[in-house]
Amino acid sequence: MNNYKPNEFAEMIGVSVKTLQRWDNEGKLKAYRTPTDRRYYTHKQYVDYIGESHTKKGKVIIYTRVSTSNQKDDLKNQVDFLRQYANAKGIIVDEVFEDIGSGLNYNRKKWNKLLEDCMLGLVKIIIVAHKDRFIRFGYEWFERFLKSNGVEIIVVNNETTSPEQELVNDLISIIHVFSCRIYGLRKYKKQIKEDSEIAKELQDGNKANARTNSNDK
Repeated sequence: MNNYKPNEFAEMIGVSVKTLQRWDNEGKLKAYRTPTDRRYYTHKQYVDYIGESHTKKGKVIIYTRVSTSNQKDDLKNQVDFLRQYANAKGIIVDEVFEDIGSGLNYNRKKWNKLLEDCMLGLVKIIIVAHKDRFIRFGYEWFERFLKSNGVEIIVVNNETTSPEQELVNDLISIIHVFSCRIYGLRKYKKQIKEDSEIAKELQDGNKANARTNSNDK
């Protein structure tokens, strides 16, 4: 389960940080404390605050995702498109999750929070534009997992592609992810070379290793 800083928790429940501090002092909503005496809140507190009315009814969530921050226009288009769909169907949307990250990344913060809410019975419907906006691989498994928790996932633009095309799309995604990682490693190595302090530490470390190997002979 996630823990949240006061500013994160305040944003989630729609109050100010000062209100949280006052509630903590009054005992209305007590914060937990880290060993360094910093306040934090738990996901259970979030669920308890939302109340049983949401738990019984369940929320309708729009989930959108793009791979990089450069695609924010696409993120907005997804939200607009799915809101129009919901309005046309007479579905009232309670919350919109806008995520930035690869569909191969299982550590997306908002995606994980959404799954936690589903397991806690807080979500009734999830609306996505495409299957791969939710997850790149294993969509069918997650669909069954959500159904077992009483959650329906609606894929609005459920385009059917041939097995060959799906395989090509998946391979392109994998190549893209590993290309980004290789680029990141090269960029990191370049930064190390340009940082004189780090370069000196590496040089000293290499010299120490050389002396150790010499003594072992």
